[in-house]
Amino acid sequence: MSGRLILVTFVLVSAPSSACKSRQESPVTNPDVPVLLFNGNGTSANDVTAVETVLGECHFEYSTVDSSQLNAMSKSQLEAHRLLIVPGGNFETIGKSLSPATAAKIHDSVHGGLSYLGICAGAFLAGSTDNGLNLTSGVRFHFYADEDRGIRKAALPIAGAGTPALDQYWEDGPQLTGWGAAVGRYPDGTPAIVEGTFGTGWVILSGVHPEAPASWRRWMTFKTPASIDNAYAVTLVRAALDKTWLPHD
Repeated sequence: MSGRLILVTFVLVSAPSSACKSRQESPVTNPDVPVLLFNGNGTSANDVTAVETVLGECHFEYSTVDSSQLNAMSKSQLEAHRLLIVPGGNFETIGKSLSPATAAKIHDSVHGGLSYLGICAGAFLAGSTDNGLNLTSGVRFHFYADEDRGIRKAALPIAGAGTPALDQYWEDGPQLTGWGAAVGRYPDGTPAIVEGTFGTGWVILSGVHPEAPASWRRWMTFKTPASIDNAYAVTLVRAALDKTWLPHD
């Protein structure tokens, strides 16, 4: 990441009392909380839990919504929230679980000001895939190159321009060429994390899992502690909520 990005991450980790207590409220389940976390068909239960842990530890108010609930929500109900998070899993199954009307509803809500954070499968879903949301003006994403080498999960150094890398957990995630500003890049230079606007909405997409707990790291070697990566996940959530630019190239 860029030097400024590493500084932000360090502050989040070294001073958790100030970083994670800006929101004192406990997560509640009601239609008007800022964050809506999708946990429907196709999502990874483990990743939903990992995201919930990050949100809970930093006192972000959030509600969860499954596929049938999201399909039943009106556009105004969706827009009562500030941020929709779609975590990892199987993006094809996620897309098929949502009706075309729901995909259009999310598309239009983000264009109208809702923020969207897509992690791995959620990033794929944001693109112009079958049953996708097309928050990327027609850009379709492909798997990171390790997928073609038969690698399904890895510790990958993700870096900004000219700065040391932070090792992040990757599992079947996309590379995000063709849309947004590159916040972090894979070892081959393709974008791993991107950020940009869609209409008046804010979109952050990540092909890696900064929210991944230490338990996911078995049999892999990471130079970056899970706590630092998890703190960076908080940075992504805050940037999406507040519609702020992260350091990028």
